[in-house]
Amino acid sequence: MLDRPAAIAWYHRNRERSRALFDLLAPQVYYSRPIALRHPIVFYEGHLPAFSFNTLIKKALGGASIDERLELLFARGIDPHESASEPNRLTPDVTRGAWPSRDEVRAFAAEADRRVLDALSNDDLDRPGHPLLDRAEAVFTILEHEAMHHETLLYMWHRLPLDEKRRPAGYSPRVDGRAPDQEWVEVPPGCATLGVNREDVVFGWDNEFPSQAAEVGGFAIDRYDVTNLQFLEFVDGGGYSNPRWWTEENWSWIQSEHVAHPLFWERSADWNWRGMFDRVPLPLSWPVFVSHAEASAYARWRSDRDGLPVRLPTEAEYQRAAFGSPDGERPHPWGDAPPAPDRGVFDFSGWDPEPVGGHPKGRSAWGADGLVGNGWEWTSSVFAPFPRFRPMASYPEYSADFFDGEHLVMKGASPVTAAELLRPTFRNWFRPRYPYVYATFRCVTERSRRR
Repeated sequence: MLDRPAAIAWYHRNRERSRALFDLLAPQVYYSRPIALRHPIVFYEGHLPAFSFNTLIKKALGGASIDERLELLFARGIDPHESASEPNRLTPDVTRGAWPSRDEVRAFAAEADRRVLDALSNDDLDRPGHPLLDRAEAVFTILEHEAMHHETLLYMWHRLPLDEKRRPAGYSPRVDGRAPDQEWVEVPPGCATLGVNREDVVFGWDNEFPSQAAEVGGFAIDRYDVTNLQFLEFVDGGGYSNPRWWTEENWSWIQSEHVAHPLFWERSADWNWRGMFDRVPLPLSWPVFVSHAEASAYARWRSDRDGLPVRLPTEAEYQRAAFGSPDGERPHPWGDAPPAPDRGVFDFSGWDPEPVGGHPKGRSAWGADGLVGNGWEWTSSVFAPFPRFRPMASYPEYSADFFDGEHLVMKGASPVTAAELLRPTFRNWFRPRYPYVYATFRCVTERSRRR
């Protein structure tokens, strides 16, 4: 049954956070594109309330329009390609002069908010058998959609010049701490649950359904995410100039886009990290943020260096490492306790990552640190439907449009992933050569090959 006060409070939290994120920006950037592959900033201020209004009021409840032009303009975002030379899907044909004024966007958003909140307060939103309102699906769809988009906004904001953002009072990145020595953690063979059955949860996205069991052989996984210090060895060793470590497609990307180091690194006299509000000397103890292509190249290089079959984990191996235990599976790596600041770097605990290994209370049953938080974890698994997949009525294209063999699964969370999304079945995904997201990785190897 829908908890109406909780849904209203969540909607208010989402909208307050959205406003706070837009307030970080200087006014002159409103029509700019911090990432050329995505829409300009103006789109997102309209998209968040428009999606909620279109989904809940128009589609689910059959309500009247506010402004059909804006509802269509702000209806759907972009599946960004990895190269600015490639066309993006889903891009509306809008020139700079066709975007509405900010006052017009805000007036539309205010009316959309009013109608959504009225529906959340008064309408029958939990209707068994209704395509969009069974178990209040459309309500949770709009709530989680906006929570997810906060992270999209922030990785876009990350690309803006520092002087075009307003630093929150008292914030400075945590750059202390030395990088711990990496070590292997043994994970015994066992069963990993992928997905969940719809009737067992309040809400999930269609790609999370239904539950299935995967038998996972024993393996060893890095205790920590790969740090900037570890990745620096790959960079200094010529990793970006040696095609040996890259697939043909990835090497072509390296050459055509002139990629020579992680996007979050910048070189002056020494290496620096481009943070949200600061440019700081490269924090060697932080997890490295890279694309899947770069993570895979590092794993091949490390395999050669160490004489081991090193690779990225599969989705099932990640599930086993993060949520498995000798006593069965857990809702979080640390156990049953709800997410809290001492368990990991997530839920907007900061604007940048933190040193790895800094939250031992978030350690998994097998001893791996930081499997949820401080950066999404790349896997080697292609994003694909589970058997008996059915598109969700409230957002049928959410997953299905990306089952194209061109997107890879990420698991876990970043520093700016909302706590409401920290569940073991949540799946994120991106193209392998998209370098903007807050994504890190760790490696695995076969247990039998280490002896």
